[in-house]
Amino acid sequence: MFTGLVAGCGRVVEARRGATDMNLAVDLGTIGAGDGVGDSIALSGVCCTVTGMEGTTREFTLTPETLSRTWLGSSVAGDILNIEKPLCSGEPFGGHVVQGHIDGVGEVISSVDPRNGGEWWVRVPRDLCRYCVGKGSIALDGISLTIAAIEEDRLMVAIIPHTAQVTTVGQKPVGSPVNIEVDILAKYVERLIEGRLGGA
Repeated sequence: MFTGLVAGCGRVVEARRGATDMNLAVDLGTIGAGDGVGDSIALSGVCCTVTGMEGTTREFTLTPETLSRTWLGSSVAGDILNIEKPLCSGEPFGGHVVQGHIDGVGEVISSVDPRNGGEWWVRVPRDLCRYCVGKGSIALDGISLTIAAIEEDRLMVAIIPHTAQVTTVGQKPVGSPVNIEVDILAKYVERLIEGRLGGA
């Protein structure tokens, strides 16, 4: 489990497509210290398993499900990714419950200053809009954020300078894809209500 508190950024060293999957090598720098094969790491919000390692570089195999649900399949060498390691027992819980299971891909429609932040507007797939509420939580590219405004199929989150500087938000131009994970609690509530109402 993750909380959406990004530890820093990693750089894609190699992105190699196979017949159905993709091998992604990412230089994590000091963030990857202590990690080994089999460990989980979130890459821009996507929970991935370390399948190989050399120095500070970690390799990940992206399955067809991951490639179809996220934008990681379009990664190329040099791309910057948000990195988060899983929450360990006893560590502070500073964000919200983030599984690393992406629900869909949105699009940046208003960029922010890379140092000062600002209002970040993102277009959200319509089938995910029902899980978004004002002052509710959402993970965008793995970052735990609070929804400040919603207008039809787009939402706005306020990016503080720290977030703009230590994540990829400030480097996302208009038109960039964004991995979206809605609040898991909202999906559970919907499922429970459907059961009570007979699927209505």
